[in-house]
Amino acid sequence: MQAKSWFDHSRATTAEQDPSSDNEIGGRDVLVYSRDAELTEELSDLLAERGHRCTSHRNLWPARTAARRCPPDLVVIDWRVGEQSATKLLTALHKTDQDHHHSTLALVPADHPENLRKILELGITDFLTLPLDQNQLMTRLSLLEARLREIDVMLTLQDDLKRDYARFLIATGGVEDGVWDWDLIEGTIHYSERWKAILGFSPEEVGNAPEEWFGRVHPDDISRLRAIIDASIAGEIGIIEQRYRMRGKDDREVWILTRGEVVTDADGKPVRMVGRQTDVSEEDGSGVSLRTASLQDPLTRLPNRTVLMDRLRHAFDRARRDPEQGFAVLFFDLARFKNVNDSLGHLTGDKLLRAIAQRVQKACRPGDTVARFGGDEFVIVVEDIADVRGATAAAERIQDEFRVPFDLDGNEVFASISIGIVLWNESYKRPDDLLRDSDTAMYRAKALGRNSFAVFDDEMHRQVVATLRLENDLRRALAREEFRVYYQPILSISDGRIAGFEALVRWVHPERGLLLPGEFISVAEEMGAIIQLDRWVAEEACCQLQAWQRKFRSHAPLTISVNLSTTHFLRPDVVPVIDLILRNSGIYGQSLKLEVTESVLMENAQYATAMLEQLRALDIGISIDDFGTGYSSLAYLRRFEIDTLKIDYSFVSRMLVDEESSEIVRTITTLAKNLGKDTVAEGVETRSQFEALKVLEVDMIQAYRIAPPVPAEAAEQLLNRTEGSDNHLEKILGDRLRGTTARNEADSESAGVDADSDRLVT
Repeated sequence: MQAKSWFDHSRATTAEQDPSSDNEIGGRDVLVYSRDAELTEELSDLLAERGHRCTSHRNLWPARTAARRCPPDLVVIDWRVGEQSATKLLTALHKTDQDHHHSTLALVPADHPENLRKILELGITDFLTLPLDQNQLMTRLSLLEARLREIDVMLTLQDDLKRDYARFLIATGGVEDGVWDWDLIEGTIHYSERWKAILGFSPEEVGNAPEEWFGRVHPDDISRLRAIIDASIAGEIGIIEQRYRMRGKDDREVWILTRGEVVTDADGKPVRMVGRQTDVSEEDGSGVSLRTASLQDPLTRLPNRTVLMDRLRHAFDRARRDPEQGFAVLFFDLARFKNVNDSLGHLTGDKLLRAIAQRVQKACRPGDTVARFGGDEFVIVVEDIADVRGATAAAERIQDEFRVPFDLDGNEVFASISIGIVLWNESYKRPDDLLRDSDTAMYRAKALGRNSFAVFDDEMHRQVVATLRLENDLRRALAREEFRVYYQPILSISDGRIAGFEALVRWVHPERGLLLPGEFISVAEEMGAIIQLDRWVAEEACCQLQAWQRKFRSHAPLTISVNLSTTHFLRPDVVPVIDLILRNSGIYGQSLKLEVTESVLMENAQYATAMLEQLRALDIGISIDDFGTGYSSLAYLRRFEIDTLKIDYSFVSRMLVDEESSEIVRTITTLAKNLGKDTVAEGVETRSQFEALKVLEVDMIQAYRIAPPVPAEAAEQLLNRTEGSDNHLEKILGDRLRGTTARNEADSESAGVDADSDRLVT
C-alpha cells in the first residue's frame, strides 16, 4: 500500500480535526472577565448563538480559579477591570497549562491612546475599542475562531510533519500572509515573496539573514519581540502572537501581526521556527489606519494628546515670533462623570463623551483645536485672540451648549463643566506650562461652583508654588520623621471617665512650627503620601495604647481612635495591614476604633459594606466621623457594621442658638439610639451645651476647651492624675479651673467685666 504524501496527510488531518469542515464553529470554552453587567450579558448571548460555552466573572479571584480548573480556548477581557487585574489573569492562564493554547480578545476603553501600546506589550491576540460594535465583534470572533482551528491543526501534526507543513506554508504563501521559516541551527531565515511584498520589497531585495527582519523592527518594539521569541525557543510558551511596527521600503511604517511556533527534533531540541506575518495597518472592518488612529481619539474622533501638543507648539512658536498672534488654552472636565458610569453604565458614559465632543466642536470656531486630553478631560486651543475677552467668549459659548440636557437612549442627562483659562504671554518658556496653568485655573473654577470658568492669574501661581514646596517638604518630613501623634481624650458623659483617645497627627515643620492636619492632609492625599502617613499614625497609636494599658490597669480598658483616609479605606489591602498592626503592637481588635468619613461610605456603599464586615471580623470598632455633614442613606446606615456616630462640631457649637442645628443633634442622637449605636459630640465648649447633650443622652464628648489634643507625655500625665478619681471629667475641670482662676480674675478686673460663667474652662 502506497504511503500518503505529507500533503495528503496534512489535508486528511485537517479534515478530521478542523470543525470548519462541516461549518460548525462552536464548542469552544470562553471566559469573559468584565464588571459591566450589560456588556457581559450582550457578549454571553452572542457567544452562545455561535455555539460557545461561556462563563463570566466580575472579580479576579473567581476568574483565575475558573481558568485553572478549566482552561478556556478564548478569553475576553474588559480592560476597564484594570491593567493589573488583566495581567494577573493572563499570567494565571499561562501558568495553568503551557500546552493549552488560547486566544485573547481585549475590549479597550478609548480613554487613553497608550491602551493600545499596553495590550500589544502583553501579547494580546486581538482587541476592540469600546463602545462595542457588534459587526466588528462578529468579524473578530470569526478571525479568532479561525486561528484556534489553525492551532488545532498545528498541534495534531508530529514534529517531522511540522517541518513539511512549514515548507507547504512557504510554498503556498497565501494571498494576505507572508510566511517565514527560521533555521535555528544554521541561523538563516527564509522569507516568502509575500513577506517581502508586505514591506514593499521585491524578492531580490531581501536576503535570508535574521537582521532583514529584526533590523527593521521599531526600536520601541524590538526588545518585546525578541523576549517573546526567546521565551518560545526556551519552551516557556507555545505559539506566539505579537503586533509591532516595522520599517518598510522608503522608511514607511507598517504594523505587523506575527504568529509562529518552534519546531523540535525527536530529542525535543528546537531546530526551527515557522510562522506567518500579516499587515494589520488597517483595522478589520473600520478602514481607519493605525497611523491615523494614533493621532485620533478612538472614542470621540477628536484630535488626541499628540495632535494637541503639536498644535500647541505651533501656536506657541507663532506667538513668540509675532506677539500680536495671541492664543489661549481652555481646560475643562465633567462634574461627577463617575456617577454617569456607575448609574447608567460605561457604554452610556461613552455616548455622553461623544455627544459632548460634538457640542464643543459646534461651539468653537473652525480654526480652534478641540482635543480630548484623557478620560473626561478636554482641551481647546483658541488662536488669534487679542486679549482675555476672546477666551472668555469661547468659554461662554461652550457653557451655553451644556444648558440643554443630553438624550442618551431615552435618559435625560444634564452635564456641567468647570473651565480653566490661561492666556499666552511672553513670560511662558514652554507650551506645557500653559497646560499646567489652565489645569490649575480649572480647579479654581470648580471651587466657584458648577458651570463656572476662571482665568489663571499670579495668585494662582503663588498658590501652586506654595503647594509644590509643601509637597517637597512633606516628602522630606516622612524621611526625617517630623510627624508627631497627639492624643485627645474622649470622655463619657454619664460617669465622666476617660473612655479612650483619638490619635491626631501633627507636623513639626522645621521652619513653620507645629502644623495642624488641615494645612497638609489634602496635599498628602494628592501626592499619595497619605497611605504611609495613615499607617505610621496607626502603628504609633496602637503601640502607645498597649503601653498605657499595661501601666494603668485601674482605668477601664482604654480605646484608641485612628482616622482612616478615603484613599486608604478604598485599598484592597487595608484589612491585612490593620491586622498586622494589631499583631505587632500586641493589642486586641476591640481596643481600636477606625474613623471614616460619612461620604466615603455612602459613595462606595456596596464596597464599604463588605470592607466593614471584614474589619468587624477583627473586632475593630468603626466610627463615622463628622456625621450629619454629608448625605446618608438610612437603609445603608442600618446595614453598615458601625459602632459610633460622631456629631460634627458645627452642629454642637450652634445647637443652643440655632434651631436647625439643635434639631439635627437631636435627630442624630435619636437615630443612634434606635440603631443601637454610640454617639460622640465634638466641640463642646460651654456648660449649657454639656447639660443639653446630657439631657439628650449623648454618650461621649470630645472638647478642645476641656481636654485638647496633647503629646503622648502630657496624655500620660493626665492618666496619672485621674487614675484614682471616680469622675475624670470633674478632675480635669477642677485642675484646669484652679490653674486659671487667678489669671481670669485678674484679667476680668483689669477689663472691668465679669468672667464668662458659662464656660466649662477659660
